[in-house]
Amino acid sequence: MNFLLKTLSIAWVILSPVFSWAQDYPTKPVKILVGYVAGGSPDFVARALAQKLSDILGQPFVVENRPGGGGLTATAQLVKLPADGYTLMLGDTSQLGIAPHIFKSLPYDTFKDLTPISGLTYEPLLLVANAKTGLKTLQDLVKEVKANPGKVNYGSSGVGSIHHISMEAFKADAGLDITHIPYKGSGQSVPAVLAGDVPILLTAYTASAPHIRAGTLNLLAVTGGKRWSRFPDTPSLAEMVKDYDFQAETGVLGPAGIPPAIVNKLQAAVKQATESPDFLAKFKETGFSIIYSNANEYGEIIKKNVRKYERAVKLANIKSE
Repeated sequence: MNFLLKTLSIAWVILSPVFSWAQDYPTKPVKILVGYVAGGSPDFVARALAQKLSDILGQPFVVENRPGGGGLTATAQLVKLPADGYTLMLGDTSQLGIAPHIFKSLPYDTFKDLTPISGLTYEPLLLVANAKTGLKTLQDLVKEVKANPGKVNYGSSGVGSIHHISMEAFKADAGLDITHIPYKGSGQSVPAVLAGDVPILLTAYTASAPHIRAGTLNLLAVTGGKRWSRFPDTPSLAEMVKDYDFQAETGVLGPAGIPPAIVNKLQAAVKQATESPDFLAKFKETGFSIIYSNANEYGEIIKKNVRKYERAVKLANIKSE
C-alpha cells in the first residue's frame, strides 16, 4: 500500500505541472496557419474564427498565411512544431482528403501527424451553366451530354482540385461523357464560362453567386448529399447519383500530441464561437455553412473523406506527383 501511495505521489508531482499548464492555456498569442493567400475563402474563415477565439480565451489568435502547394506547405510546417497548442491550422478538404491520393510522398501523414480539434464549415459546390447555352436544369444538361457524348466541356479550378474530382465522380456514376477543361483557380474558370469558352462549370458559391443573381449563369445543381437550404429549389447531384456527397470542408487542427486538456479547451471555445450571433452573421452572405463537430467527430470526418476521395481521385485518373 505504501509503495502504491508513493507511486501515485510521484506521478502527481510529474503530471501536476502539465495539468496546471493545460488549465491556464493560453498564456500567450496563438498562431493559426492558413495554407493559402490572404483574402481567399480559407483566410476569411480563419480570421473570423481567430477574432472570436481571442475574445473567448483572452489571448490574441493571429492568422499567418503560408501559401504554397495547395495548402501542403503550411501543413508540412505545422507538423514539425511543438504540440503545445500555440500553433494551429485551418485545414481543408484538399490538404486532408485529396492530397494523400495525389502525391506519392507527402511531408506529413494525415492520421499520424495531426491532432483534429474541431470541424467548422462546409460548402457545397455549384454546377452552373452559361445562360446563353439554354441549359436551365440538370435534366437539360444530361439530355445535351447524352446527345453529344464527349463534346460537352466543363471547367474546373485545376487538375486535382475538389471541383475536378467531384465532377469526375459524378460523371462516372451518372454514366456521362463530359470533357474536363482545367483552369488556374476561379479567377480564370469563372471568366471562361462567362465568355462561353466552356458551357458549364463546377465552382464555389462566392465565385458564382453574383453572376447567378445577374442571370448570366444558371444554377443547375449542388454537390452536397442533400439540397442546400440557400437554394431549396435546386437539386443535389445526389438525387441522380446514390450516396453522392462532395463539399469543401474546413476545420481546426494542430500537430500530433496536443494534450487532451488543451484540445478540450479549444474545441469548447470553437463551439462557443460557432454559436455566437456575431460570428454567424459574418457568414450570412457567404457560401459557408457553419457545422461544428468536436475532436472525435472531426477525426472521423477526415477518415471518411480520405476513403471517399481515394476512389474519386482514381476516377479522375490523376497521376501521382
